[in-house]
Amino acid sequence: MPRRSRVSIPGYAEHIIQCGNNRQPIFACDEDMKAYAYWLGEYAKKFEVSICPPPEN
Repeated sequence: MPRRSRVSIPGYAEHIIQCGNNRQPIFACDEDMKAYAYWLGEYAKKFEVSICPPPEN
């Protein structure tokens, strides 16, 4: 059965996560993670969205 379409309502927060398959690491090194964070921030500015860091566990 296919997944239902996602609903995105303007002005409402969305929870988006980034994780690897079977809890595998996503980034090969710290430089990769820093590059990802940089580009994420750049596109957040471009598309006028806010990025909040995850809470500490």
